[in-house]
Amino acid sequence: MRVAVISDIHANLIALEAVLKDIEQENCEHIICLGDLVLAGPQPKETLVFVRQQNWTIVQGNTDKLIVDYGQDIIGMLKENYPVMANALVDDINYITEDDKKFLEELAPMISADIDGVKILFVHGSPRANNENILPGRPLDEIEEIIADTEADLILCGHTHIPCGYQTNKKQTVVNVGSVGRPMTPSPLACYVVVDSENGIFNVRHKFVDYDREKASELVRARNFEGADQLAELLINPVNRHI
Repeated sequence: MRVAVISDIHANLIALEAVLKDIEQENCEHIICLGDLVLAGPQPKETLVFVRQQNWTIVQGNTDKLIVDYGQDIIGMLKENYPVMANALVDDINYITEDDKKFLEELAPMISADIDGVKILFVHGSPRANNENILPGRPLDEIEEIIADTEADLILCGHTHIPCGYQTNKKQTVVNVGSVGRPMTPSPLACYVVVDSENGIFNVRHKFVDYDREKASELVRARNFEGADQLAELLINPVNRHI
């Protein structure tokens, strides 16, 4: 079976549409999304409308949870740590309906599946927390500690916007699928993975897809909240994940 796994759309419908065209060419049978559907991107309303029409399996991301729990405590925390993201969230809320919030609230924090004999765990950040970073270059013993309570053959995550992969001493595979909507790699191409599985054997491929980054950047800038220009620039020149 062949499935596509995407993550961290962040309201970038232009990038998402380009990725979906590539997924169609790959003849994937299903799409699994690891969360962070909107926040700090070009088209929050349009993206949520589109995603809610799809027959995807979706995990709840940390920014999905921020929207669900939106209030002064959340805004205060973000302003202290990531002020631009706080401004983006305040603006995003203008486009989020109560039905949207209910949809995001009902997303599962993680999903387990057996696909052709391969046990797969889908999470946003890690099996321990939706905001834990699985980044390139972490010591293998730290990765093994993060997934210690899992029995999955393959753990797929997102959150960091940086693709990477690990093979543990217990033969468990951990793959960060990267980001569709806010890539944070030297090349600003949208990223996702294709998973092929058959009779307990699997293969994971990262794929990188070009899209109209200039148009997406212009749409972010046009939102005009404080810091929107910085977020717009990150789509062209991704130099810093948190601002």
